[in-house]
This record gives sequence, structure tokens and C-alpha cells, in this order.
Amino acid sequence: MTFADVTPNLVVSDIPRSMTFYRDVLGFSVVTTVPDEREAQKDGVPLAFAWMQRDTVSVFLNSEASAKQRTSAGTNMLFITLGAGDIPTGIDALFASVKDRASVQMPLTDQFYGMREFTITDPDGYVVIFAQPIRS
Repeated sequence: MTFADVTPNLVVSDIPRSMTFYRDVLGFSVVTTVPDEREAQKDGVPLAFAWMQRDTVSVFLNSEASAKQRTSAGTNMLFITLGAGDIPTGIDALFASVKDRASVQMPLTDQFYGMREFTITDPDGYVVIFAQPIRS
């Protein structure tokens, strides 16, 4: 048996706001929602869940009401490793595209362990770290 994947399951205070952030700022797509987003809008029912995905990375968003708990984002972090041909078209380009639309906690930094990284927070305070190996 092997583990194949892990998906962060975030409890958020406002699913539409978080969907907008992950879609418009980070480039994720909506895979599905519960209830279906169109039906929810038509019936005025709040969303309880959204599955967001970009490439092979998924993020699940759950409403506080559906999870029956409050957000405790202070210790929750996502670490997303980028695959790109080079630094300028990878991590540097991603940083340039999000730095003015997200709260930057750490700007682009070359780490001693061989990664180039930056850190942002999402609307609920979750820390999202993006990293790319530095190739010499």
C-alpha cells in the first residue's frame, strides 16, 4: 500500500470569498461545490463545500457551519512546490502575479536549504508557502 496524495481541508468563514481568492489570485479552478453552485445561487442556499484544483494540487474549502468548528488558521499552513523550467518563469512569475492581490508575509527569498520561496495569507489567515528548487 502507498499513500498517493494529501489534500488540505480548510475551514473558512466565507466560501464564495475563498473561492474567489483561490481562483482569481492563485489560478485554481472549481471542480465541484456542495450544493451545486448554480443551484445554491438560485435557491439562496449557502455553500457548504468547494473543491478547488490547479494542476495536481487540490484544496478543499469547508464552511464553518458544515465543519461545526471555527477557523483556527494560526497554525495551519499549505506548502506548495512548483514545477517549472526555470526560476524566472516559475516562482518569480507567480510572485509577480499575486504580490499585489494577496497579503505577502515573506517576499521572494532564497533559503539555505535550496528553495526559492514566498509566503502569503488567504482571506481566512491560512499561510500559503510557494517554493521552487533552486537549480545551480
